Amino acid sequence: MNIILCGFMGSGKTVVGTELAKIMGRKFVDTDEMIEQQQGIAIKAIFATYGEDYFRDLEYECCKQIADMKNCVVSTGGGAMTYQRNVDAVKDSGKVVFLDADFDVICGRIGNSTTRPLFQDREKAKALYDERKSKYLEAADIVIDGNMAARKTAVEIAEMFK
Repeated sequence: MNIILCGFMGSGKTVVGTELAKIMGRKFVDTDEMIEQQQGIAIKAIFATYGEDYFRDLEYECCKQIADMKNCVVSTGGGAMTYQRNVDAVKDSGKVVFLDADFDVICGRIGNSTTRPLFQDREKAKALYDERKSKYLEAADIVIDGNMAARKTAVEIAEMFK
């Protein structure tokens, strides 16, 4: 069974996921990295060149690939689990864990990142955060406090899956 991490950008999915995979002796998979490797260009460039809809289709294909994987820790992109088709694609292969981090905490983690296409405007990012939160809660089998340090979060998730 896979452990699929979801949450807003900066909620700690990649850092927690990497740590969790080490603790549990599982393979770590990052959907954004998968897409970048398969396409040969960065997510930011995909958005700029082809648009968000194209990216979301790539993300869906990626979710279908994850469904065929076993015993992985998966970090999904910030928007992935806000699309029902993606949730449906991964649900049978594992449990979705929502890293519920406060917006202020996320802002502190991201800082002034230029690599996140949807975080260039803080007000728009906050509106997106508010819009997505209910979708993360709907998708999640488990909700965990995403404000904790990554190691602590990873240990708590690992305990749930013993």
